[in-house]
Amino acid sequence: MSSSVVGNGPHPLLAKYLASLATHPLRTKAITTALLCFLQEVLGSNLAGVPAKRVPKDYPFLFKLLASSHIDTKALKMAIYGFLVSAPLSHFLVGALQKAFAGKTGTGARVLQILTSNLLISPIQASAYLASMAIISGAKSTTDVVKTIQAGFWSVIRVSWIVSPLSMTIAQNYLPLHLWVPFFNSVQFLLGTYFNFKVKKLRLQKEKEERDKDREVELPPRTGLGPVSD
Repeated sequence: MSSSVVGNGPHPLLAKYLASLATHPLRTKAITTALLCFLQEVLGSNLAGVPAKRVPKDYPFLFKLLASSHIDTKALKMAIYGFLVSAPLSHFLVGALQKAFAGKTGTGARVLQILTSNLLISPIQASAYLASMAIISGAKSTTDVVKTIQAGFWSVIRVSWIVSPLSMTIAQNYLPLHLWVPFFNSVQFLLGTYFNFKVKKLRLQKEKEERDKDREVELPPRTGLGPVSD
């Protein structure tokens, strides 16, 4: 009687992805990041309850479906950002970090790797992210971009300094090197979707408060005088 042995290797799709990552690392990362950035924008809008853009009645059904799903130019711009900015920057920065600490497994080396990531890589990525978001949101000048970076830098970097050491520690202790990219992509996707949702939710709340204030201003003042009787 023969018995079949079930392999404990990775899922076939994951194996194909890892093979593509090994043979074409930058291209694979760029496509992956573009898709994840696109999904972050779409999911964030849907989860936050952002009103869908109105489409003329005579437009084809496909356009109405895309609009109701929040698949718009902003989502496409986010995909372009992921493909052309986020993925290449992360590829070269993280790749340089891994090469610098290749073969070093001691506690001191691991701590130094985390510090290098927090103090060097995270600020560069945060600045690139904020600059890109400013441009996508319609910044018209370098001054507008710089103001956006200055306004949001410490908020972004504080979160990065919390999440990055935790995810790096998990990767160092529990994951083989070839799984680092999928793991960090997953962490960034979840975190990015959450912040996208929070920003949109706060924006909707602020817009509602402004509408309520405008409505109060438009109401006629009450005199408090009742009907006059003899």
